[in-house]
Order: sequence, then C-alpha cells, then structure tokens
Amino acid sequence: MSQSINTDETRELIASSKVEGTAVYDPDGDRLGTITSFMVDKRSGQAEYAVLQFGGFLGVGADYYPVPWQMLSYSTDHGGYVVDLDKDMLEDAPRYGSEEEAPEYNADYDRAVFTYYGVSY
Repeated sequence: MSQSINTDETRELIASSKVEGTAVYDPDGDRLGTITSFMVDKRSGQAEYAVLQFGGFLGVGADYYPVPWQMLSYSTDHGGYVVDLDKDMLEDAPRYGSEEEAPEYNADYDRAVFTYYGVSY
C-alpha cells in the first residue's frame, strides 16, 4: 500500500501554489484582496513581498500592491493571511495597474514600499 505525501502544506511550510490565490484580511476580518504572487530574494530565499490584488470587479480594474511579507500573519480562523492595513491605507500605497506594469524591484523601490508601510528595510 503506497502512502501519499502531502507536498502542498506541512505544519510549518506551504507551497507557493497554495499561497497564490489566498485571501488577505484586515484585522477586523474584512477581506482586502488576494495574494497573486510573492517575491523571493534570490540569494537569501526569503519572501520579501506578497503582491496583493485589490479593487476592481472580478479582477477587472484591480491594482497590485506589494506588501512587505513580514506584515502578514497566517490565520487559521480566516483560512488566509491577516495584515494590519485597511482600505484607506491602501489608497495611497505603492501599486501598479497590471502585472505587465510591475515595477523594477530595486533598492529604491524597496525603500519606498517599506517606508510607506513603516517597516524596517
């Protein structure tokens, strides 16, 4: 009898395919959007950003917000990530209009994003 190994999720790890599409909530439990991707530092292997899709209708007219990964925490109660943000804070946050318009993630952009959210860079 062969045993199936769960490769999508363990107690401490989760596959990128399961993170993409995961809901993101504010502290009050209101859904802000979903994670469309996340950016990983090539050298350290650490996730730097979750790219949050927010706004629009059925994905049309939505914007993409890179949010420092360290701001997110996983909530088993919500079955998704919680971030200490609200819709008002996202209105002026760094963002881009489509995945094709993604910025160059360089030191200057990183500094601007981390500074906006008040996170150590």
